[in-house]
Amino acid sequence: MCLFFGVATKEITQSTLPGGVLNPLRRAINPIVGTFGGVLGPAALYLALTWVFYGGTENFGAVANGWAIPTATDIALAWLAARLIFGASHPAVNFLLLLAVGDDAIGLGIIAIFYPDPNHPVQPIWLLLVVGGMASAYIIRRFRIRWWPVYILVGGTLSWVGLAKAGVEPALALVPIVPFLPHSGHAQGLFEEEVFGLSVLDQFEHQLKLFVDVGLFFFAFANAGVAFSSVGLVTMMVLVSLIVGKAIGVTLFSWAASLVGFPLPDGMGVRHLLVAGIIAGLGLTVALFVAAKAFPDGSPFQDPGKMGAVLSIASALVAFIIGWALKVRGRTSATETAGEIGETDRQSTAADG
Repeated sequence: MCLFFGVATKEITQSTLPGGVLNPLRRAINPIVGTFGGVLGPAALYLALTWVFYGGTENFGAVANGWAIPTATDIALAWLAARLIFGASHPAVNFLLLLAVGDDAIGLGIIAIFYPDPNHPVQPIWLLLVVGGMASAYIIRRFRIRWWPVYILVGGTLSWVGLAKAGVEPALALVPIVPFLPHSGHAQGLFEEEVFGLSVLDQFEHQLKLFVDVGLFFFAFANAGVAFSSVGLVTMMVLVSLIVGKAIGVTLFSWAASLVGFPLPDGMGVRHLLVAGIIAGLGLTVALFVAAKAFPDGSPFQDPGKMGAVLSIASALVAFIIGWALKVRGRTSATETAGEIGETDRQSTAADG
């Protein structure tokens, strides 16, 4: 997972370079705003459903504690579903990738703040080691070293130790390090077969891609050991909050951002945004992790909560059907984008040009 977060960060970094779908950086504001919608939407819907079904009962507090479960997005599955539905080079894939990474970063923050481990309290002072890892990666780059393992072994190790000691999920260790890897200065595309060795950043992805893909396959199996007999009301609450809450939250927040001058990437319209929001409902791995924190061992709601996370793979099927109906495969034209987003977004896009 640490290496996958690193590869995901590589794609986000490259998408912000000249020619990337998030360049200029002002275009990254929209998916970041959508990230907050993707957290607040499902959390609010889950709490509303908890009040409807458990309000006034002795289990209300225990069930409500699972509000953070549907805030997470499984980056790997969301990326795979987006490539299948939109096409590998569609800007919506990078948009969703940034949104998913942001979702999980917030989710890990939620775990640290709202579900602390009493045996390992958060110690922010150790985050200085993360800063040290970033500084070391910068220095290595200044020496023009073109072998990516040096950056990972030095900067990544410091970052990993800092996050682990601070009580923060160390799987994010490479997120602050990868942007310092030397790159070509312009975007190459999203997870495409580029010319090998163009840059250190490209080498990092190409040499790890197969290993990461295979590793994630087994990681998903290892985290999905929940009996189907565990399905219950909490399962449905988590599932509905992931699929419906994510779609509503991401769509409304990103659409609102486009109206106030932070446009969607070129080639995306509201219909692409809606389908991306549904895909973001793929919670699986991170949602399973949050469920284990929200409902402690022995809780009658832990397995049903985990089952909701597992069944969230259904959001991929929902997204595929709606995406097919809305014909989202392929980029929308500038005229169509203007019609979908509105006059304000069209003016913002023209200003970028």
